Amino acid sequence: MITRRRRGPFVAVLAAATALALGACTSSSDIENTAASASAGPSALVVDTSPDQDRIHTPKNQAAIDLLPPGVVDDGVLKVATSAYSAPLAFYADDNATVIGSDPDTAQLIADALGLKLEIVPTAWENWPLATQSGDVDVTISNVTVTEERKQLFDFSSYRVDTLGFLAAADSTIRIKKPEDVAGLRIAVGSGTNQEKILLEWDKENQAKGLEPVDVQYYQNDSDTTLALQSGRIDLTFGPNATAAYKAATKPDDFTVVGQFNGGWPDTAEIAVATAKGNGLAPAITEALNGAIADGSYEKVLKRWGLTSESIEKSETNPPGLKTS
Repeated sequence: MITRRRRGPFVAVLAAATALALGACTSSSDIENTAASASAGPSALVVDTSPDQDRIHTPKNQAAIDLLPPGVVDDGVLKVATSAYSAPLAFYADDNATVIGSDPDTAQLIADALGLKLEIVPTAWENWPLATQSGDVDVTISNVTVTEERKQLFDFSSYRVDTLGFLAAADSTIRIKKPEDVAGLRIAVGSGTNQEKILLEWDKENQAKGLEPVDVQYYQNDSDTTLALQSGRIDLTFGPNATAAYKAATKPDDFTVVGQFNGGWPDTAEIAVATAKGNGLAPAITEALNGAIADGSYEKVLKRWGLTSESIEKSETNPPGLKTS
């Protein structure tokens, strides 16, 4: 049983369940096998949700600075688009004005390494592509998965493994370790998402084997989905692991994560920093990230937000992306 410790009005308790302590998984099979075998008890992290963030920093990285293309970031400020919609990735602090989370913290590391000041630009998810292409922002750091289609318009620097998670009510006995385990369940998933594609593929394969179909359900927003889960109208939600695990950790009496899979199942997908195609920023950002990985500041950021299970060993420029067709 995970218990919550109270530390004041500006502190949220993040009890990192086993699902958050799986280590650095780099493939779908790694995630599934580690999740299935993990037996360590839960630990607890205390997450500061006040606007006065004491962010983790990294020193200037001259190798990264030398890779900065002339004329692209020439005002000394790195403008970063992020969508403040989902804890712990990016969300508003207790003042409802300051954007905090793992993505802003990652942006800070990149700005530090490049010797630039950081400006976070809250951007609606649907607007980040235009903002990045137009130059309104220099980069987007907003849990963007690398796809081959997106690589036609953007360059990428990877910084996390794309992991999906199944969220259930705290008292649920359901465990999802393989595609067959979803048969016959009522599962909410976002329309048009990669997790929907995966779930529908599993359901098709399961029905071909004679298993019960999945009752796939769609809701207008996250609050409706959460209410459906709490009321027992659905068995599971299937979405980004980071948000599912955060809910389970901050409300352990209500929720638990019962399965994890790579977002590119059965292949590996990665989350990356997006920059406008061909503007030359990506190599510098990749070098900045690798410097932060080497000095340990990158791992500190992920640990701060309970995302160490999604860490990578090395950032890559334009890694293989998901095929969307």
